[in-house]
Amino acid sequence: MTIDPQVVAWRSARAAAGTAPLYTQTLAEARAADLAAIRAGSGAVEPVDEVRDTQVPGPDGPLPVRIHRPAGDGPLPTLVYFFGGGWTLGSVDTADGICRRLVNLAGCQTVTVGYRLAPEHRFPAAVDDCHAALRWLAGHADEFRVDPERLAVGGDSAGGNLAAAVTLLARADGGPRLAAQLLVYPNTDQRPGRGPTGAEDPLLFNRHSVEWYRRHYLADPGDAAHPLASPLLAEDLSGLPPALVITAEHDPLRDEGERYAERLAEAGVPTEATRYDGMVHGFFAMPGVFDAGRRAQEQAAAFLRARFGLTPAGVSTGTAAGGPDHG
Repeated sequence: MTIDPQVVAWRSARAAAGTAPLYTQTLAEARAADLAAIRAGSGAVEPVDEVRDTQVPGPDGPLPVRIHRPAGDGPLPTLVYFFGGGWTLGSVDTADGICRRLVNLAGCQTVTVGYRLAPEHRFPAAVDDCHAALRWLAGHADEFRVDPERLAVGGDSAGGNLAAAVTLLARADGGPRLAAQLLVYPNTDQRPGRGPTGAEDPLLFNRHSVEWYRRHYLADPGDAAHPLASPLLAEDLSGLPPALVITAEHDPLRDEGERYAERLAEAGVPTEATRYDGMVHGFFAMPGVFDAGRRAQEQAAAFLRARFGLTPAGVSTGTAAGGPDHG
């Protein structure tokens, strides 16, 4: 299928502005440009009842977390969210728009974890931080007004990779029990040369982007074979929480995300998978630019509502435990 007209228009605007690929910039420049692009594409800032910045203990010091809550004093179902950015870019600010939308659409609480970034802190630092934050939140549910029986993890891109890795660790540790995992165009296979060779467009996320992030994240190329870096390589995916996997047609991470969804379903994990035709990597964070981004966020919220028991099951538009549907 051809690229969506909204992507064509967005790409043309980037070309006219002379937008440089992030992988050609310094780390400081790329981090600032990434956040600016996400803010520009996220649309109007949606109000929520409460936004609070605090900290939780991490393996190497306190970790910032941002809590978004809808109205209500009692414990709420909670999505622990890990932002994207190739483990190299991003902060709790990166996911602010996504979390506001999900809070309003799903009626749940979100907690975004500010994990350590590469290359200052390479694999497995981000995984360790996200796992530690999840365990702390579950163990201090009263303090954070979390319903421990309705706890989920999610993230986009590198955040989806981290969410998948954390589910493996939670299963190995015997908890916390997770109600769901939301994986948006996740990295699942870090081994070089696994993505499509034709993804070259410098104005879009491409294979050079993937390689740039991988070089920053993995201190040893051999770490790409570790299941916590490449969840697709885990021998056993059974017993993991129900999953929604969202992919984009024109994304070098598409095939590995869809293969992960297939493997989850083969392992008996209730799995919904949706490919958004015509879309590119990053669209989920840009509902102010792409109608498909808004629809994908609505789908994610419907999935969470169903898994948290806030609405009847079957609201989500994905295809359960089968091949990818097309959004």
